[in-house]
Amino acid sequence: MSWGTELWDQFDNLEKHTQWGIDVLEKYIKFVKERTEIELSYAKQLRNLSKKYQPKKNSKEEEEYRYTSTRAFLATLNEMNDYAGQHEVISENMTSLITGELSRYVQELKQERKSHFHDGRKAQQHIETCWKQLEASKRRFERDCKEADRAQQYFEKMDADINVTKADVEKARQQAQLRHQMAEDSKAEYSSTLQKFNSEQHDHYYTHIPNIFQKIQEMEERRIVRIGESMKTFAEVDRQVIPIIGKCLDEITKAAELVDHKNDSQLVIEAFKSGFEPPGDIDFEDFTQPMKRTISDSSLSNSRGDGKSEPKFGSKSKGKLWPFIKKNKGAGPEDFSNLPPEQRRKKLQQKVDELNRDIQKEMDQRDALTKMKDVYIKNPQMGDAASVDHRLAELGQNIEKLRIEVQKFEGWLAEVEGRLPARTDHARRQSGLYEAQNTSAVNSCAQDRESSPDGSYTEEQSQETEMKVPATDFDDEFDDEEPLPTIGTCKALYTFEGQNEGTISVAEGEMLYVIEEDKGDGWTRIRRNEDEEGYVPTSYVEVYLDKNAKGAMTYI
Repeated sequence: MSWGTELWDQFDNLEKHTQWGIDVLEKYIKFVKERTEIELSYAKQLRNLSKKYQPKKNSKEEEEYRYTSTRAFLATLNEMNDYAGQHEVISENMTSLITGELSRYVQELKQERKSHFHDGRKAQQHIETCWKQLEASKRRFERDCKEADRAQQYFEKMDADINVTKADVEKARQQAQLRHQMAEDSKAEYSSTLQKFNSEQHDHYYTHIPNIFQKIQEMEERRIVRIGESMKTFAEVDRQVIPIIGKCLDEITKAAELVDHKNDSQLVIEAFKSGFEPPGDIDFEDFTQPMKRTISDSSLSNSRGDGKSEPKFGSKSKGKLWPFIKKNKGAGPEDFSNLPPEQRRKKLQQKVDELNRDIQKEMDQRDALTKMKDVYIKNPQMGDAASVDHRLAELGQNIEKLRIEVQKFEGWLAEVEGRLPARTDHARRQSGLYEAQNTSAVNSCAQDRESSPDGSYTEEQSQETEMKVPATDFDDEFDDEEPLPTIGTCKALYTFEGQNEGTISVAEGEMLYVIEEDKGDGWTRIRRNEDEEGYVPTSYVEVYLDKNAKGAMTYI
């Protein structure tokens, strides 16, 4: 089966067919391109959907995700984000493996097709030129033969005429001989041209055209094979992400299986349990007796000025009715004594944890400045070691204050949990570490409790303390002859104001590029963009090195 032998006379149809094949290939490329755009759009919509329902940081909505059902929903949102990433992978792979490759192949195919059909047209023009030469030689031979016949007839006529002179007869004879010779020459030329044409025609239809058409056939068959392989790749790109998509769905299923209704019910108890016992029976007050009525301990009409101290939790007192009384939205006391016991314990524990985190943060800053001071001592040209002493002293004072606060709240927490007896006035006076700072706050809390006969209480308002790291001095020299390559990224844990040459200022939470690791001197070289780079204390950043460089490492 060869186009050269079977379709030797279908040059125009082959030209149309191969053009149609290229059109089909370009149509398929356009189809795949639109598919990649759809995948990208779908992935973008999935990411936006996941982001839309993610809990907002530092909001009440974030607290709701301690329940197993809401955690499962959060896991679903995260997995949907990964699911969207796989559709982006589909788009990227189809673009690189199909659209890009086929686009380049189409250009090559067009050039090859143009070359083959140019050779075909050139061969057609050559055989047509040979045919025209044959026809001209044939007409010339025919004309010379006719001229020779006329010359022969004229000679014979002159030779038969007795009135014609002998000279005229000789002249006619010579003319006839000349014409006959010209006819013979034309005949020989025609014969030679005919043989040449037949040879050229044989080569044209049995050698040149078959070779050209064979190349065109091979070109078309390669196009067909290529589009078939691209369709396989189209399916394979989808198939490659199916296991990962399956893992995403498995993680969603696993999260759903972890939903525990009993656990969520227990969390509701822990969130809202007051620690009180239900109120006891109210004593009957007989108004028919003329004698003075005795006011029951459980009555809600206790006078404001009875001078009695605050009842203990758990006794039959007005405190038992707190769950049924409307809450006051004002600011509560520092020790959260306005809250029910269980809620107070939780708030105190949260406060202790928050203070411990603040202490750790201050200690990290102190360690960073200590390392900086050591570097300044070893390398005085980098900065003045005495410049950080003031800040180190401030951090030490802050840490001591925070530790005093922790002791204070741990004391209140111990009282609530019953680990320690309630502190007396003498014990308060012995707490000299924070007596002067908190006596007024504690007394005001007690007054609030005694001056609230209706048992009202308020909820805690969170207070957050922001820590700022002052500027430090640093001086260094740069060699900018050749930019260093990026070896990873880092996140600023604290704000650093680089005021000296060689340093760079960073803001807390800012992401930057790492271009040089810590060489043991406590400094890391980073880059913000092409024009901004410098050193920052290593303890001020969290570094993520590229795996291809030296593996992922973190300095905290």
